[in-house]
Amino acid sequence: MSAVPAPSAAVMNSLSPFDVAPWSQNHLARTEQALSAWVGHGAPAGLGDAMRYAVLDGGKRLRPLLVLAAYEAVCSGTPAAAASDEAALRAACAVELIHAYSLVHDDMPCMDNDVLRRGKPTVHVQFGEAQALLAGDALQAFAFELLTPDDSALPATMQATLCRLLARAAGSAGMAGGQAIDLASVGVALTEDQLRQMHRLKTGALLQGSVLMGAVCGHAAPAAYQALSDYGAAMGLAFQVVDDILDVVADSATLGKTAGKDAAADKPTYVSLLGLARAQAHAQELLHEAHAALAASGLPDTRALAALADMVVRRSY
Repeated sequence: MSAVPAPSAAVMNSLSPFDVAPWSQNHLARTEQALSAWVGHGAPAGLGDAMRYAVLDGGKRLRPLLVLAAYEAVCSGTPAAAASDEAALRAACAVELIHAYSLVHDDMPCMDNDVLRRGKPTVHVQFGEAQALLAGDALQAFAFELLTPDDSALPATMQATLCRLLARAAGSAGMAGGQAIDLASVGVALTEDQLRQMHRLKTGALLQGSVLMGAVCGHAAPAAYQALSDYGAAMGLAFQVVDDILDVVADSATLGKTAGKDAAADKPTYVSLLGLARAQAHAQELLHEAHAALAASGLPDTRALAALADMVVRRSY
């Protein structure tokens, strides 16, 4: 790919200082309202309650924020069509549903056997294993239903592209494949390349996919799309490196999930492979890569994406 010039200094200096807090609060409120309106209604036999418990009132909503930040970056300076706004919100909710379903299944006794998630009992603890399994299945299916609404102005080609991106990020070439590697690697000494590949699939693929779905909703040009893909890859891996660090240095109350479980389960992590100091340095290197990709995008305003990358890496450790 040929290099794309970064926005000029004059363009960057013309942008007002960016405060990520009100930006995030606005989009979090929109996402939460949409999820509450869409998820679990009409599901029989208590299934809807389990679905809503798994999704609502918890979590950082990083993936939806990445969708919306990428969409806005691509559309910055140009009026967006109402259909594109609808697509971006639906994509934001769809990735959160896939993320929520994965957590429900990961926490079950046959996987990580965890009892705490987002500061409350896990779904299988609250509703039983069978209902948790079904809730995860239903959330996964509903994610794709959201991307293919009836009587929508969303072009069929966009619907298909969004479904393909999400399916690939969630399936054997993404999250599920990474989880399979993770389960097969307990007690195994992985190389750094092997660990990186596991995390790129298990965690990074859905984060990168979130960025790309936002880019598709905004009709990104090929060069900008590639730069955003590079940003998503670096930021997605950085997220997992920091997660590995926090599993060592933070407590369960801070994390909202069980701390120290990776070490207790003898799972390979960046901290166990590189040591704490080198893992922290690697997170900073990946943050630099993410910012460099944004600078290469040629997009006039990527401040929200830059702020989200900073937020991911600079979580307390």
